[in-house]
Amino acid sequence: MERPADHPNVLTGKVGVLVVNLGTPDAPDVDSVKRYLKEFLSDPRVVEIPRLIWQPILRGIILNTRPKKSAHAYSQVWSEDGSPLAAITKAQARALQERLGDAAIVRHAMRYQSPSMAKELDALVAAGCERILVAPLYPHYSGATTASALDAMADWIKQRRRLPALRTLPPYHDDAAYIGALHADMTRQMEALDFDPELLLLSYHGMPERTLYLGDPYHCHCQKTSRLLAERFAQSHPGLRLVTTFQSRFGRAKWLEPATDAVLTVEAEKGTRRVVIAAPGFSADCLETLEELAIRGKEDFEAAGGTHFAALECLNAGEAGMDLLEAMTRRELAGWI
Repeated sequence: MERPADHPNVLTGKVGVLVVNLGTPDAPDVDSVKRYLKEFLSDPRVVEIPRLIWQPILRGIILNTRPKKSAHAYSQVWSEDGSPLAAITKAQARALQERLGDAAIVRHAMRYQSPSMAKELDALVAAGCERILVAPLYPHYSGATTASALDAMADWIKQRRRLPALRTLPPYHDDAAYIGALHADMTRQMEALDFDPELLLLSYHGMPERTLYLGDPYHCHCQKTSRLLAERFAQSHPGLRLVTTFQSRFGRAKWLEPATDAVLTVEAEKGTRRVVIAAPGFSADCLETLEELAIRGKEDFEAAGGTHFAALECLNAGEAGMDLLEAMTRRELAGWI
């Protein structure tokens, strides 16, 4: 139908996909890191301490001490493309766009800092998207990650008059395609090493232990991923031990155990000499994988007597990872494209 002459030009009829990851500072300097940490650690999904108690601690202590240390860590992994997480997430969105072609418009966003979810959702609507899939790239559901991303989507919904139909990507910790992609990509990387590993350490981001008892399924999701991977590796790599650990402890509360750094030290002291470490919970390499695991993890292991150490890359925008992302996206867009 012809549009009336006085009708505004509004684009319609498109399908959108918003790929979402956690976030990163805009630069590896103290001020940028401080802005990022302020937003991240002010999210009540991330720190479940009453605001009146937590905010004085955050603003009076943490934001005056932690940014300098974190900025140094970021500087060790920053590249000419910027933050690894930002660069890889952008590459994932670009590769997904190429795979989907004209079927959908793909953009990417960060839960914290830029590009913001609200800005990118607005861009998709402006481009004519009346149906949008919001895809948080977290295999394992957690209130601090998946739910926080959905909070940001809800905040956007509450502030907009014209809204598209919305779908969200569910957690995929036990999806056969995800387990297959991890097994294939880890196998590819291990076959390229110049040593045969004795131990494959599966390191997941830690969470306060209390979240488990409050009903967060994160710990169970991680354990199931490890179990399904162990079944695959028992067939392809008999004799290879798999151990599940949790990294990135923060604060004084009791966190999920065992701790990655502690296990690396204990294993080396017990006589384990050849270790590979992977981070199945991260869809893209970031500070926690490139600095905490690949750099500090190696130092811890070798200081305790280990001789061979390798940190495997995440799925990133590689073929296995993009096959997985495309398959999940097409599944969730069924009926729309």
